[in-house]
Amino acid sequence: MSLPGAKDVLDFWVGQVGEKNWYVASDELDQSVRDRFLPLWEAAMEGRLGLWLVNPQEALAYVIIVDQFPRNMFRGDARAFASDPLARAATKTAIAREWDLKVPTPERQFFYLPLEHSENLVDQDRAVRLFKARMPDDGEALLHARAHREQIRRFGRFPTRNGVLRRASTPDEQAFLAEGGYPALVNRMRAVTA
Repeated sequence: MSLPGAKDVLDFWVGQVGEKNWYVASDELDQSVRDRFLPLWEAAMEGRLGLWLVNPQEALAYVIIVDQFPRNMFRGDARAFASDPLARAATKTAIAREWDLKVPTPERQFFYLPLEHSENLVDQDRAVRLFKARMPDDGEALLHARAHREQIRRFGRFPTRNGVLRRASTPDEQAFLAEGGYPALVNRMRAVTA
């Protein structure tokens, strides 16, 4: 059985799923991603997709495979974050080559999301700068980048991951989660900028 190619990934994620469904939790979408692309993610984890990092479109597909797809395939499971180091490395390569600028918005954001998903404040700062400079017309994406950074600034990690990663939550993290967690943070930040 042959694996799907970069074009298959982009046709599915950009063409079929589309921007309005990228951030909607859906069992049906999660299952569809798993059914179609789990073997491709496994190939990436085994280092068999490195040749995809040769041009902007294939690099974008690779980043989607190792950053976005596991969040769908493994929702509520530690494996959702297992390929994050691969995604960050690919993203940094793509940005250094300015491949992100050769991809239209809104899909350009997928080159920045591995930095936004990082539990490292330097990566978070870079994500905010990239959204601000290279996607200046997408205020919503910038708001979410800032909200992710605020969690790392405040906690040094994402409290919402503690359960699946078997990390004990601090009292401050417990309070944050009890007060609505990330969605409440986004709403507070949105109110301040309105």
